[in-house]
Amino acid sequence: MISHGTDFHGTGTDVLIVGAGPTGLALALDLARHGVRALLVERGPELFPGSRGKGLQPRTLEVLEDFGVLADLRATAGHYPPNLFWRDGEPQGERLMYEPTEPSEAEPYTETLMVPQWRTQQVLYRRLRELGGEVAFGRELTSLTQDEDGVTAGFTAGGPVRARYTVAADGGRSTVRRLLGIGMTGETVDPGPMLVADVRVSGLGRDHWHVFRAEQGLLAICPLAGTEDFQLVAQFPEGAAVDLSLEAVRAVVAERSHLTAEQIGALHWASEFRPRAALADSFRSGRVFLAGDAAHVHSPAGAQGLNTSVQDAYNLGWKLAAVLSGRADTALLDSYQEERRANAAAMLELSTKVHRGVVRRGRATQQLGLGYRESALAVDTRPAHAADALRAGDRAPDGRRGGTRLFDSFRGPHWTLLTVGTDAELPPLDVPVVRIPSYEAYGDGVFLIRPDGYVGWAGETAEGLAGYAARCGVAGR
Repeated sequence: MISHGTDFHGTGTDVLIVGAGPTGLALALDLARHGVRALLVERGPELFPGSRGKGLQPRTLEVLEDFGVLADLRATAGHYPPNLFWRDGEPQGERLMYEPTEPSEAEPYTETLMVPQWRTQQVLYRRLRELGGEVAFGRELTSLTQDEDGVTAGFTAGGPVRARYTVAADGGRSTVRRLLGIGMTGETVDPGPMLVADVRVSGLGRDHWHVFRAEQGLLAICPLAGTEDFQLVAQFPEGAAVDLSLEAVRAVVAERSHLTAEQIGALHWASEFRPRAALADSFRSGRVFLAGDAAHVHSPAGAQGLNTSVQDAYNLGWKLAAVLSGRADTALLDSYQEERRANAAAMLELSTKVHRGVVRRGRATQQLGLGYRESALAVDTRPAHAADALRAGDRAPDGRRGGTRLFDSFRGPHWTLLTVGTDAELPPLDVPVVRIPSYEAYGDGVFLIRPDGYVGWAGETAEGLAGYAARCGVAGR
């Protein structure tokens, strides 16, 4: 573990993470891989119990493969079933939820998988514990102060915690964001409130996502893969009160569908929400960072919120580790807001368009095309590019060449130096070196792949690479 000998005056850690949802768990897991001391606190008595964010996009599947949890998730994951539309108790036709995209050597995962959020969290938590991490439950944050050397956090229970850095992963109503005074700018995507609940249903098949359009509002009932439950979503008029009781849920179903109240069995979880799109005015204040829903709130349409959140963590983890170890200057942390805020803004716009029916779910929602070409960390020294050529800042493609699967080589919290179709002389960097023959997904050249699977530096030769590597905290031999 990284240790700095700092006197934290009580409980101390390198990174305090507030909120043990998908964002906080992913960040704690990634920091554990880097050997960083992190304390993950959660105000609730247990992990979040609902199915809320149930879609895992292809880019997130790649992240989860790197974390070593994809096989566990795929064991119980399911496909998104087609929508089946009902009227007066009769099926009216069906439509695919996602436009299918064929996988390729460079993009092995192109299907959005369905996994209830509670199960994704369980799998991340299990992996975190395997790496020596834990969650401190029942720790509700009440105060936060920071100075030049660190952050001090106070809680309703337990003593204060002193940390070198703090990350807010505590959701759309983030206490950390409020204590920092950071505003959120956004819009209401839909003025009417919505009910979402995990229920048992009898009399509905599990091969479709059942959609009922009624005068009272939309009702959608989706089978949750790997469980016996369904996720129920009901839309209400603006200003309506939403009752979360089992009796009220049964009444909504009986009013809007051919099902009877008795066909709705156990109610495991229910919540009310209002579809909204909002972006924090800043993702950072001094030594405190915002990630996940604390930084951006999405409509659930298009399954972008949880995925964007996990990738916030994936982006921030290696940068905190490089700075905390002393390998990189603190300026590296400036790239977190530069890279992630722009991506979050794009995903907010996309999820809003999906919600309003302007954009279909498909290639755009897979997040495979997202990257950081405009980032200060993206350096490409090659003289010219075709319009569709790989550039520094892009996601590093997978592939098999010369007996090597690239994702296997990239897996882990390290940088990777990749040469494609060249025997160029390389600087002595303390990273794995992979040499493969020419591969069209990259083009010939030298590529330094970041720990989060993006191309950091690209060139025809390695000239200038050593200076870039030093700036990013990549040690020389």
